Amino acid sequence: MENNVTRTFDLLDRYRSHFDKDDALCFKQNGAWKKFGTAEYIEHSYSFCYGLYEEGFRRGDKIITVSASRPEWNFADMGMSMIGVVHVPVFTSLSASEYAYIIRNSGAKMIIVSDRKLYKTIQPALNDPDLTCRLVSFDEIEGATHWLEIIEKGRDCTAKTKQEVQELKQQITPDDFATLIYTSGTTGKPKGVMLSHRNMVSNFISAASVFNLKPTDKYLSILPLCHVGGRMGNYQTQYSGASIYYAENMGTIAINMKEIRPDGFDAVPRVLEKFYDVIISKGKNLTGIKKTLFFWAVNLGLKYQPFGENGWFYERKLRLADKLIFSKWREALGGNVRIVGCGGASLQPRLEKVFWAAGIKIINMYGLTETSPVITINRTEKGKVKLGSVGMTIEGVEVKISEDGEILCKGPNVMLGYYNDPELTASVFDEEGWFRTGDIGHIEDGKFLMVTDRKKEIFKLSNGKFIAPQIVENIFKESPIIDQIMVIGEHEKFASALISPNFRYFEDWKTAKKVSYSNNDELITLPEVLAIFSSEVSKLNKRLSPPERINRFRLVKDEWSPATGELSPTLKLRRKFIHEKYSEVVGQVYNK
Repeated sequence: MENNVTRTFDLLDRYRSHFDKDDALCFKQNGAWKKFGTAEYIEHSYSFCYGLYEEGFRRGDKIITVSASRPEWNFADMGMSMIGVVHVPVFTSLSASEYAYIIRNSGAKMIIVSDRKLYKTIQPALNDPDLTCRLVSFDEIEGATHWLEIIEKGRDCTAKTKQEVQELKQQITPDDFATLIYTSGTTGKPKGVMLSHRNMVSNFISAASVFNLKPTDKYLSILPLCHVGGRMGNYQTQYSGASIYYAENMGTIAINMKEIRPDGFDAVPRVLEKFYDVIISKGKNLTGIKKTLFFWAVNLGLKYQPFGENGWFYERKLRLADKLIFSKWREALGGNVRIVGCGGASLQPRLEKVFWAAGIKIINMYGLTETSPVITINRTEKGKVKLGSVGMTIEGVEVKISEDGEILCKGPNVMLGYYNDPELTASVFDEEGWFRTGDIGHIEDGKFLMVTDRKKEIFKLSNGKFIAPQIVENIFKESPIIDQIMVIGEHEKFASALISPNFRYFEDWKTAKKVSYSNNDELITLPEVLAIFSSEVSKLNKRLSPPERINRFRLVKDEWSPATGELSPTLKLRRKFIHEKYSEVVGQVYNK
């Protein structure tokens, strides 16, 4: 199959030539899966493009989308890109003031929302008389322009418009500025990352060769399309011709899996942690021999090494475990899942091992918004995968480790720069043009990248010892009683932690132990609960060096989430926010 894809919208011609199907893009609407075929995808994209052109949009203009993942996002995305309009996709979980900042900073002329709830959130941001940004919606909402009005305008456009659009399309080069992505930001104001067609296309073509999806496959898209990883997955799936089904929301993933029986899906580690927790909680509810067999299989899976490295006797036991236990795990994910793309944060190695043992290959990868996003990716072939690592460099990309351990990157995937911020752009490149990722890592076996922490997040104790919090946090998050944890202790004598318990675990515990408490406030003060955590912390501390060990901890009553601010939209800890929110608790820990 020849490849003429050098700009994102070239995917439409590839569809036309190779993938004539009735379920190219699908989403759930009013309880039923609505499917858009190849012809509709192409027609809607062109009509939207012509409609924008008729409305006066030209090369370099900006349009923001704040939308749940759905086919219309793609029609708008392709429509914009064909005339050089810069797409600014934004997370749906921001506040009105954050949206106002992005509208002002980007200079966007239009903002497209998917539904009424987002319309209400964003409307106050447009009250500023200095902002002349029009609001359009995918759902029908009173007071907003419906996106189909732009489509209809495109369908009724003049022959002159079609000819001019065709000429414009041909003028767009792979190095043109295609999208502006604001990093979710765990600190401070979001930065606008400028990516070109070449940045994204080089990345999704390389990723497609690793995932190796087929036109007959179905892929469940879970990550939001405004997330650079979700977008890369979206493009590489289209490049392969597989059908894309957009999950309704995080709460319906299991139902959606059973309905469509996907061959693969994308995820961040948090999603896989939740899957694993649900599976383990079901195992705990078993009794007798069934329970014994379940945990025998899990423990076997935690020792997994690929390609028979554990020997024939292990493989024999694994086949039995697969027949009795792991086959049911796959069935819970629809029965067909063989490959899962995972990135965006640090993945616990034990999860990777147990899912591979269960026949579900987690393709762990690493990168940033600034690198479109993939820098390294684990493969599935022998000699090209190392569980626990983030894999080898993707095609065309180079990596080296600086003297202070920072991961540096060069390649066609590295951004054009930060929007309207040449100083910040200059600061992230060294004198030889290597992009500084801000992450610390090392290379094993001459090819596999190991990422240990964010450079900015590593802190020093008062005794001069350095702590890499992510490493410690990942070990503690293996515990079934810990949902989230943040290690603290900068300039202090010892490391401590704030712990958000797994409150669901304690619901089951309350019933089993016949313990009474009415809310989370009460739970975290119960002496027996504190004793459980003290014992767990002591046990896990044994896996750490003395300076890394958690000397003191405090339980917090809140579940951390993007909605409440402790996690970024990509589910990373927002350390500064958490530190400020629990400043009194931190003071108590260190007797201040």
